[in-house]
Amino acid sequence: MARRRWLFKTDADTFGWSDLKRLPGWRAAWDGVRNYQARNYLRDDVRAGDGVLFYHSQGEKAVMGTCTVTKPAFPDATQFDRKHKGYDPGADRAEPRWFAVEIKVATEFPTPVTLGEMRAVPGLAKMVLLQRGSRLSIQPVTAEEWEIVEKLGARKP
Repeated sequence: MARRRWLFKTDADTFGWSDLKRLPGWRAAWDGVRNYQARNYLRDDVRAGDGVLFYHSQGEKAVMGTCTVTKPAFPDATQFDRKHKGYDPGADRAEPRWFAVEIKVATEFPTPVTLGEMRAVPGLAKMVLLQRGSRLSIQPVTAEEWEIVEKLGARKP
């Protein structure tokens, strides 16, 4: 199966690039997703080896770097944790409702790629992130879009 590419959105104040880089091995479970369509991507489509554009969706909206999915879908433990904001009283351990994947930093961009910069690139015009009303936290990215964003991110400050 061919490697797929994704954009994962996060609020930098909740879990940002710097938080990921503070974790051992620069890897973390991508958990807390509570949208069914995004959950379906995580559960059904995201695979180990897939690429991820790590996108800050608040403050300076920008792709900070790339990650690799190191572990495919597994039950999101936060759905069962009564103290976690992602707790779901209807979740069942036998048939979990919510899923997570594990990601690891692959490349830190010397220059984050801002939303404004991406909007200015004709080759990214059809990118899901740039479409009106697009709010999903997990989005597919084409190989061409990935390549463009990587080139933009590789620029020296």
